[in-house]
Amino acid sequence: MPTEILMPALSPTMEEGTLAKWLVKEGDTVSSGDLIAEIETDKATMEFEAVDEGVVGKILIAEGSEGVKVNTPIAVLLEDGESADDIDTSAATPEAAPAADAAQEAASEGGSDAAAAPAAAGATPAPAAPAAADGSRIFASPLARRIAADKGLDLASIKGSGPRGRIIKVDVENATAAPKAEAKAAPAAAPAAATAPAGPSADAVAKMYEGRDYEEVKLDGMRKTIAARLTEAKQTIPHFYLRRDIQLDALLKFRSQLNKQLEPRGVKLSVNDFIIKAVALALQSVPDANAVWAGDRVLKMKASDVAVAVAIEGGLFTPVLQDSDMKSLSALSAEMKDLATRARDRKLAPHEYQGGSFAISNLGMFGIDNFDAIVNPPHAGILAVGSGVKKPVVGADGELTVATVMSVTMSVDHRVIDGALGADLLKAIVDNLENPMVMLA
Repeated sequence: MPTEILMPALSPTMEEGTLAKWLVKEGDTVSSGDLIAEIETDKATMEFEAVDEGVVGKILIAEGSEGVKVNTPIAVLLEDGESADDIDTSAATPEAAPAADAAQEAASEGGSDAAAAPAAAGATPAPAAPAAADGSRIFASPLARRIAADKGLDLASIKGSGPRGRIIKVDVENATAAPKAEAKAAPAAAPAAATAPAGPSADAVAKMYEGRDYEEVKLDGMRKTIAARLTEAKQTIPHFYLRRDIQLDALLKFRSQLNKQLEPRGVKLSVNDFIIKAVALALQSVPDANAVWAGDRVLKMKASDVAVAVAIEGGLFTPVLQDSDMKSLSALSAEMKDLATRARDRKLAPHEYQGGSFAISNLGMFGIDNFDAIVNPPHAGILAVGSGVKKPVVGADGELTVATVMSVTMSVDHRVIDGALGADLLKAIVDNLENPMVMLA
């Protein structure tokens, strides 16, 4: 029976994607593991492999199509003895699939670009796979099911002539079976409760600025995902905030000494490398804070997997440095540089930017003194790091002096971390950064 190739979920959070490019064409024979398409997610463009073998009977979604929902049929593979005439292209979602009945018609007329034909509006999807009176499954093609439903025929009374007795298009067209018994109409569902709009509609906003000059910027998949996830995070996560000032002079002096020693190896440590290490070790010192929210439970992590926000054009990535507590500063520095470079090129694999229990967002390099970051679920917290600036401070003996001070704000998910526990975690981070040599012990 024809096998539908579905739009894959290339990450746990992927709901839709762009079919960037087909690497096969109709009529090509493919085997399991062959690359057949390039799929653009909100984070990266990834190659998609065939799972089954067969002949590409029909491409249902044209390359370049955006907003294709996960599990939407995008193509159909045929087995031996099957024909493209038995494929029902209406299984593809009309709003996401630019190929349906019109594409089939174009193909039958010999059009070379059938996959790019626009979908027929309001195409009727094929009914669900039917079952016989004894409960056993009736094997029928999607097109045969749809034609039978249109004619009111009972598939249980039709003998199939396709492979392994499968009912195909010609069987239904030639059928003289008894009409299918009409199903009793289900009671109408109660109307859903009205929800308050999230804000003015797109049309209302456009009207508000009618007559003014502006450029309309189309949202790509990444920006849509960022908007949806952070809106959800801010609305559903009970944030609270803890703030501390950190004196950096000891760290800056220690960093300068280390960089001189590491210069022959081509290694140059950044302040951010020390922050990653300080957070990783603090999560080990306060293990109850090294946790993630899992809906109906909390998962306490063993290793310190620290995510670090990396700004890229049009959005951001949060690559994860796994086992950060076990790695040297130079190893963390090299890994962070590699992840950041590949993040900006959108070359990260999903496992490299998913997971982690805690995140860091450093805007100090952009001259920001302090800010509040939004917790990125399922993380329990995120450290917002500002720039180090010279400030007057009171010394240990009461004397007035000048120090380099960095302001940090820790945003915390109150479902996972309570106030006192969060204070312990932030204190451990501060202690590590103000006494950097302990991080090498």
